[in-house]
Amino acid sequence: MSRSNTVFVGRKPVLNYVLACLTLLKSGESEVLVKARGRSISTAVDVVEVTKNRFLNDLKVVDISIGTERLTSSDRDQPTNVSSIEIKVTR
Repeated sequence: MSRSNTVFVGRKPVLNYVLACLTLLKSGESEVLVKARGRSISTAVDVVEVTKNRFLNDLKVVDISIGTERLTSSDRDQPTNVSSIEIKVTR
């Protein structure tokens, strides 16, 4: 899956990411990958559920991957662990 099929979820409202998913799916993409880290994980789940339940009833969740990423910051000496999720959906 290429990076152009990926929606990175952050701090924006849920419907912004829903619109991004709908745009990708309506433009001919058959799969979309929704990615989030940390506190944005719940927003990513909301994005997929809103897209599936309100806009595209034929949308299927194909795969969910969870993991931990080690991030290093210039402020801290120690790297921190951040949870991450990837949700692959298809039509």
